Amino acid sequence: MDCEFPDNPRFVLAREAIFEAGRLALESFADLANLETVEKFNGQDIVSAADKAVEALIRARISAAFPEDGILGEEQGLTEGSSDFVWVIDPIDGTSCFVHGLKDWCVSVAVLKRSETVLGLICQPTTDEFFAAKAGGGAFLNGRPISVDTRGTISTGLLGVGANFRIPPRQVSAFIHLLLEAGGMFIRSGSGALMLAHVACGRLIGYYEPHINSWDCLAALCLIREAGGWTADFPIPEALLSGCPVIAAAPSARDELQRLVAQSLTSGELS
Repeated sequence: MDCEFPDNPRFVLAREAIFEAGRLALESFADLANLETVEKFNGQDIVSAADKAVEALIRARISAAFPEDGILGEEQGLTEGSSDFVWVIDPIDGTSCFVHGLKDWCVSVAVLKRSETVLGLICQPTTDEFFAAKAGGGAFLNGRPISVDTRGTISTGLLGVGANFRIPPRQVSAFIHLLLEAGGMFIRSGSGALMLAHVACGRLIGYYEPHINSWDCLAALCLIREAGGWTADFPIPEALLSGCPVIAAAPSARDELQRLVAQSLTSGELS
């Protein structure tokens, strides 16, 4: 597989690190009976020893090559840097899937320069799929250019939907109710980063989650924009640590998705 952006030293390092991290994660995935896990918020929000080991590996690679860069990881938080660059890492997005033996998990790495995501990389080791994007340089899946679905709509495509216990359950159910009434259909795989990546390559028409953390989505949002899609603003630095809603879509589904989201937020189901 060719290197998509060989002239960008941070991309080259990120690519090497994410592949190494994927191999390390697969070792734990093959031995789940002996994997240690701890609840973070409740039984659906957990961290495993694999999450910690993968993040530590990626951090070590970044610190050795670019010691002046900042690093934000899901498990270890933010380490400030002196340069304009911040790396945003989700060592295993979809940990619940991971620990239950499901294949829908990935390693996600984004590189920010000031407030812009300039690199986005997602590796799904269980399927040997590697997504990569560079701001202004396009988006790729296993070295081949990708594009969002250019003709699908809410009623003809599949929409990814995210849910978590940080928001009221009725906020999700109200949206799904309106989506089904509009003739749409949804999926939820357990990994927001993967579902967003599937928007970028045309498998899904869009994605909505009322609240998502930056490490779950920044790499994939870069992918979608570089693949010709639209993403709602994810403000940096305001939402870097706190998260915010995420909405992304192919241009043909953008307006209807935004309308459904707005309706869901004012629905009587939330009163």
